[in-house]
Amino acid sequence: MAGSHILCEALVREGVELLYGYPGGAIMPFYDALPAYPRLHHVLVRHEQAAAHAADGYARATGKVGVCVATSGPGATNLVTGLATAYMDSTPVVAITGQVGRPFIGRDAFQETDVLGLTLPITKHNFLVRRVEELADVVHEAFQLARSGRPGPVLIDVPKDVQFAKTVYRPAASVRSIELYRATRVPQPAPEAIQQAARLIAQARRPVIMSGHGVILSNAYSELRALAEKTNIPVITTLLGLSAFPVDHPLFLGMPGMHGPAFVNRAIGVTDLIIGVGLRFDDRVTGKVSEFAPQAQIIHIDIDPSELNKVKPAIVPILADAKAALAALAEAVEPGDHREWLSELRQWEAEEQERARRLSRPVPYPTPTDILDAIYEVTDGEAIVVSDVGQHQMWTARFYKWTHPNSHITSGGLGTMGFALPAAMGVKMGRPEATVWVVAGDGGFQMNIQELATLRDEGVEIKVAIMNNGYLGMVRQWQEFFHQRNYSETPISSPDYVKLAEAYGLTGMRVERREEVQAAVQKAMQTPGTVIIDFAIEAEANVYPMVPPGAAITDMIIESE
Repeated sequence: MAGSHILCEALVREGVELLYGYPGGAIMPFYDALPAYPRLHHVLVRHEQAAAHAADGYARATGKVGVCVATSGPGATNLVTGLATAYMDSTPVVAITGQVGRPFIGRDAFQETDVLGLTLPITKHNFLVRRVEELADVVHEAFQLARSGRPGPVLIDVPKDVQFAKTVYRPAASVRSIELYRATRVPQPAPEAIQQAARLIAQARRPVIMSGHGVILSNAYSELRALAEKTNIPVITTLLGLSAFPVDHPLFLGMPGMHGPAFVNRAIGVTDLIIGVGLRFDDRVTGKVSEFAPQAQIIHIDIDPSELNKVKPAIVPILADAKAALAALAEAVEPGDHREWLSELRQWEAEEQERARRLSRPVPYPTPTDILDAIYEVTDGEAIVVSDVGQHQMWTARFYKWTHPNSHITSGGLGTMGFALPAAMGVKMGRPEATVWVVAGDGGFQMNIQELATLRDEGVEIKVAIMNNGYLGMVRQWQEFFHQRNYSETPISSPDYVKLAEAYGLTGMRVERREEVQAAVQKAMQTPGTVIIDFAIEAEANVYPMVPPGAAITDMIIESE
């Protein structure tokens, strides 16, 4: 078989059904072979970055490996932002790129780029296939690496002449790399560490569980809930951990960090024990690291040994999959009673809510909470919400009611504007039975707006809520707080989204009044196909509270009365 057919055959054997890509010279043999494999549904995106984001969204929604394809040079470099996004958020993606023929590598040939050098820091592993005889093994190994251990993106760079070359296809993949060996050895939690953690939990008076993305990746929802309910310990979820624990559960607190509720950050300031599960303790969660949870001992559960003790030293580091570790810990702990601690937290929460009520004022325009409440109510809370990056992302994280597992998808680690629209396409194509909503700002939405054509061509139905304030809102907020309102290059214009939707053969609406929000969301749900709603929100609305950069998370900017 030719290398191009081996690529297709290996993808079929890996169970791939969807792949997102854009053809070009160096990957043309693969596209020539593709029609012979009807099981492989290729989606022609309008930009390679969108291919990576769509594969990312598909993987997050399904738990399968997402696949994207690009040609050499600019095609491959256009994947970089999407691969970095997947890498930061531990998403299993396999990227296949064409490369110039082997005799031309290193000679600055047309559309030649050192894609291995470019992607080395932002992939779990990458391969340059130098012989057609190793192509099948490399593909199978790439899928193993992407999905095992801590998931992540893997890139395969295939020279054009390797795609033309022929060899015998052998379906059995060889185990060749030390990375594969390490990735497939998922450690079991050490019994002595579990016992030590159980003793610390028994001694704690103000404990919290801090749940991260690892709980979702390991499908550890029931194990997290079992531990929380048995010990009666409140649960905090990071941005990427949202929807791992239902917000209507009596033990749920909220999201910590730069834009977390004040009472949640206060809780971290006084807690004496943090049980951290599948999280990185990144800077947006910790604020000033030396002042993060100053009274707390830390139990840290993570599948990646490089994360343990990287930011905060753990009294008990547990190297294990979150599901196995939580199950073992729930078995080992004694039932707990923290009613006094919970009562104190709920009192703080009630005071914060009362303060918010005092500050609320009637406004004629739609508010972020109006929009989010309407989406939740009209969809009965069963939608998957894909948010872009900016103020709307924080409003969505804070105020949407996350009651269903893995219903929140966003770019957390890299914070990639333009992520939501193509990612939502991948989500919907991976979960066609699901209702999928995009929540985006007017800035981020315009970054991959061209994918409306892909949605139309593929007949993919998603609903889009644009929170349009005429600014790059989060940057403007920083300029207001830290740069004396010098709004340098943050005002941004938008097209007429109603006409734009019509130009793409889709449906568009504009909502300028608060009382129209619910009806617009209802109409969007009743309208076939992709619908865009342009919500005109307050221009200078801010996300509160906010922890200034470099400050302790208990040192927050609070909206003034």
